[in-house]
Amino acid sequence: MSNHDVASWDQYVEVRSETEALAAPIRSEDAQIQSMPDASPTKWHLGHTTWFFETFLLDGFSGHRIVREEYRVLFNSYYNAVGAQHPRLRRGLITRPSLDEVVDYRHAVDASVRRFLDTASTEELERKAGILTVGLHHEQQHQELIMTDILHVYASNPLKPRYAEDEPPPVAAAEPMRWHAYPEGIYWIGHEGEGFAFDNEYPRHRQFVHAFELASRLVTAGEYMEFMSSGGYQRPELWLSDGWAVVQNERWQAPMYWERRSGTWWQMSLYGLRPVDPNAPLCHVSYYEADAFARWSGVRLPTEAEWEVAASSLPIEGNLSQNGSYRPAGPPRSQNGSGPTQMYGDVWEWTQSAYLPYHGYRPAVGALGEYNGKFMCNQMVLRGGSFATSAKHIRPTYRNFFYPASRWQFLGIRLARDAE
Repeated sequence: MSNHDVASWDQYVEVRSETEALAAPIRSEDAQIQSMPDASPTKWHLGHTTWFFETFLLDGFSGHRIVREEYRVLFNSYYNAVGAQHPRLRRGLITRPSLDEVVDYRHAVDASVRRFLDTASTEELERKAGILTVGLHHEQQHQELIMTDILHVYASNPLKPRYAEDEPPPVAAAEPMRWHAYPEGIYWIGHEGEGFAFDNEYPRHRQFVHAFELASRLVTAGEYMEFMSSGGYQRPELWLSDGWAVVQNERWQAPMYWERRSGTWWQMSLYGLRPVDPNAPLCHVSYYEADAFARWSGVRLPTEAEWEVAASSLPIEGNLSQNGSYRPAGPPRSQNGSGPTQMYGDVWEWTQSAYLPYHGYRPAVGALGEYNGKFMCNQMVLRGGSFATSAKHIRPTYRNFFYPASRWQFLGIRLARDAE
């Protein structure tokens, strides 16, 4: 990880407070639930992000007393170099510690972090400055996971609870899709300069990119309904072999969280169960569905290099978590051809690029080397962030990654095509 842009105590408090604010509307009963293997209980997220600071930042600091030895196993996610982990599939069975005890754990570690920043030697502060920064960005990742995972919990409940009690604003009708052209050339890809980046964004390198065109906006739910109405889920010629097998085995007929009631499609969201808004950006589709829709449309998904070329000159703005919206909102109106809209926020955008290391990549030394590198197999890259992503966390070079059948995250589609 980059050690630039070292975090301060004020930044630490800000991020930690944002996490607790996101968790505040979630009842203790709901915070306990693990509704599927890929998701984790809210309570576990609160404990794990705290474990990260206790394990990696406060290790060896005389001003901190380990809160509880068992937490070293209970809240360890996948760091084999640290030691054993509680089985991921059984996180929902952890009735103890209580939610209140996990919050107390957070506050105890926060107090120790403050003492560390106030009293540690200059040498120690410099040695662990990068860990503090990584920890905050790690917590921002879990802020989004709290949202995606609690949505699955609520969707699994016949009562269809709401996370957000207010009414979502209406989504304006999408403008016609246009195409932005980019010339072929050798482009610099990957992170450089000041500011934090994860190790999978390095090294910055040159890459030849063929001339391409990128869609001006995201695909809408209404456009995807056309794919569904045309028999998209029944046409094997549109699907990758593995994708078709999943469609058949899982009996997919629509995006995740969609259900048909009296001839109308409804979608579970953080605002509860609501009719699908055809103007809203499509959300909760897998890579397989994104690829099939692109084939049906006669185009393709962008590569991650193409996406980065298009995004690198655009400001980081859009429907991100700071907006306080809990769903994709749609693009701003009339950009006068200045570039694609919705490149940041609303939904993560699938690319056709496999999640692999850049040429010359080296994982970080020690346990933190397990953060990204060991997952570079069988997953696909997504770019751009979602409405649940912090604007302080996203950047043009950020590489998210999921398995191609994943749908519970806030995942959508932007189209691309070869230049004519």
